[in-house]
Amino acid sequence: MTIQQRLRQLAEKQGLADMGFFRTDHPGSGGLGYGITLVARLSDAVVDEITDRPTHSYFHHYRTVNAYLDRCMLETGLLLQQQGWRYIPVGASQSIPTAEDPHGFHGRFPHKQGACLAALGVMGTNGLFLHRRYGPRVRLGTVFTDCPLVEENPQLLENRVCEKCGRCVSACPANAIKGVVYQRGMPEFSLIDPQACSQYMKQAFQKIGRGAVCGICMKVCPYTGEKAVP
Repeated sequence: MTIQQRLRQLAEKQGLADMGFFRTDHPGSGGLGYGITLVARLSDAVVDEITDRPTHSYFHHYRTVNAYLDRCMLETGLLLQQQGWRYIPVGASQSIPTAEDPHGFHGRFPHKQGACLAALGVMGTNGLFLHRRYGPRVRLGTVFTDCPLVEENPQLLENRVCEKCGRCVSACPANAIKGVVYQRGMPEFSLIDPQACSQYMKQAFQKIGRGAVCGICMKVCPYTGEKAVP
């Protein structure tokens, strides 16, 4: 059994929805060169309860799934380490303030970028990753390693989903979604205004997780269910 087969076997045991592999020279990889994307599905029942504001259940679910992904990334890394490889797990939901980004809208590595490189889906106009089967209702994690993994989906997917939609643009109460259809190589923040999004959440949803979550653009996105990206 190859190491990738063992990793997929572990992912299935953990209950993950998907896993993908990619190569990268992103500085966040620590020079390890290879990445593994872990995908966890969110509960449709929880997401469907979101209206013009998030719910307490969604805030709790969001944190729980992030913690679950962190655990899965640790177990993935430990398996790699047992086989003699190095690994770096990237927090499922972690922002790191820097001199260039004092508000901390970036993390060590954008999980969505890795998921796209692994051809697991595409970037949506709402700035969310749209999984090829489950749409935006997922959370992501990334593990970097020096284990020479084989990219299994060499054909990157194109976004044909958002071209004639615009529901997220209309629904966003912060007017933070710019209505731009993602093109390969485009910076994430050319799609959304993260400061407008963050400020609105902190002001409007202070009593729900102190304004840490929203989810409206995810709730209204019609790209859900067992569909394939065109």
